[in-house]
Amino acid sequence: MNRLFDIFSFSEDFPLIFTQANFWIFFAVIYFIYAIVYSKKSLRSAYLFAISLLFYYKTSGFFIGILIFSTVNDFFLGKAIYNSRSVLLQKTLVAISVIINLGTLCYFKYAYFFTDSYNYLFQTNYEVFNYLGHWANTWSSVDYFTVDKIILPVGISFYTFQTISYSVDIYRKQIKPLNSIIDFGFFVSFFPQLVAGPIVRAADFVPQIRKDINITKEQFGAATYMILKGLIKKMLFADYIAANFMDRVFDVPEMFSGFTNIMAMFGYSLQIYGDFSGYTDIAIGLAMLMGYKLPVNFNSPYKAIHCGDFWKRWHISLSSWLKDYLYIPIGGNRNGSIFSYTFILVFAFLGAFAYADFGIAIITTAGIGLLLIITLFSSRIAWHFNRNINIMITMLVGGLWHGASWKFVIWGGLNGVGIVTYKYWRKISPYENSKAWYALLWRIALTFVFITFTRIYFRGNSMDHIDRFYQQVANNMDWQNALTVLWEYRVVFIVMLIGYITHWLPYKTKDWIEDLFIKSNMVIKAAVVMAVAIICYQTYAADFQPFIYFQF
Repeated sequence: MNRLFDIFSFSEDFPLIFTQANFWIFFAVIYFIYAIVYSKKSLRSAYLFAISLLFYYKTSGFFIGILIFSTVNDFFLGKAIYNSRSVLLQKTLVAISVIINLGTLCYFKYAYFFTDSYNYLFQTNYEVFNYLGHWANTWSSVDYFTVDKIILPVGISFYTFQTISYSVDIYRKQIKPLNSIIDFGFFVSFFPQLVAGPIVRAADFVPQIRKDINITKEQFGAATYMILKGLIKKMLFADYIAANFMDRVFDVPEMFSGFTNIMAMFGYSLQIYGDFSGYTDIAIGLAMLMGYKLPVNFNSPYKAIHCGDFWKRWHISLSSWLKDYLYIPIGGNRNGSIFSYTFILVFAFLGAFAYADFGIAIITTAGIGLLLIITLFSSRIAWHFNRNINIMITMLVGGLWHGASWKFVIWGGLNGVGIVTYKYWRKISPYENSKAWYALLWRIALTFVFITFTRIYFRGNSMDHIDRFYQQVANNMDWQNALTVLWEYRVVFIVMLIGYITHWLPYKTKDWIEDLFIKSNMVIKAAVVMAVAIICYQTYAADFQPFIYFQF
């Protein structure tokens, strides 16, 4: 009873994480009540909104105020956009929504990035001060926030993009604004996907809020299967190989051979997929149990045959959001814009300056500036430049979305280079249209290796840390002890092998397994649930492994 009280109390000491027993106790209780109220639409929205706020409070504490602020702000802006008869006023209101949302996100997520970059550029020594925390503390008798450090609220990158999509979709006349702020709050804060996605667009979710809910046996079985699949990905694969191998290597890469570091990178590709897709599988399953449909976020990404294909399969909700709300508005593959040219010049200068020095930054920026001038006199060069510049900008922004560091920008830029390179390579590739199995295998392998090695900029703690990884790979591969490494970590590598084999199984095989589970009787379903729970929690890492995308 005490534990149940702690789970539902306003205490941050008991966060609700999908892989912990506390969450499943929480969900069992709220689902029992949901089964009573779900047929009453207004009560259903109010109940799920309240539960979602409690869930977020137990994850992020008083940062719930930012979520509520974003909810109230965009609810009334959405109404104002819809009711306005002036196109100019509508655009102004959309701009206000975007500025407020991105401004809030930038304050919490990029304050140190911008300050450090400014200090490095102008040789100043400014420090970040948490003005919002200071202001909040003055209104209370207790100092809830530290003023010398800005802490990133969990999930802010996800719900910020959701509220922006609401305002923009109303402006584009794709949806009408919701009449109830409770319904809108429910859309913004729906707890299964609140802190790590998938990013839900208003046009996709808003029509579901007032629909009749009727959960069939097939839907219940499919939802249960998604949850079990997610737990297996996260706990059996991602957490196990991280705790027993990768974390040790990445903590001190110089203590391990280049071969071991490379194997850790391949392990990390499996870990981050199992971790993130595992979370979204659970989120999709939980939502399905309550009668709601969340967007598919992964589609066997390591089956991709080129980088563009990979980003159509990985974090699909983010990739499609960036395409529709950034890439296409700034020109898509048709032409560049003033924004495109300014952005690429500024980023080229700052990136080169941060990574090298002022001289390199000037040369790099001057080179791109010269190219821009050439495009004024050569329509052919302009055509190639304009078709690709917005791809690079989108990938750079996507990298920066993942983390406030130049290493994330480099990671995004490398993926952009991969996409652009393929666009030209496919025109001369001898196997582009080949149907042979070995040609397909080669394309998948090449894409997978490229994606894996770019992730050192994603996983590395700093540029110095990344450099130590490269030093080992370049100077200390230690091939003679490779078999010893494989043997010493044989259980980890067997788990990795099983993980990749299951990922690369044909779609028909995966669908057959899912269909078999869905059509089985309740006794078999219960037995499978018990077996998965026992296996997952028996192999669960002793050190708690948080979901990787919580930090974004």
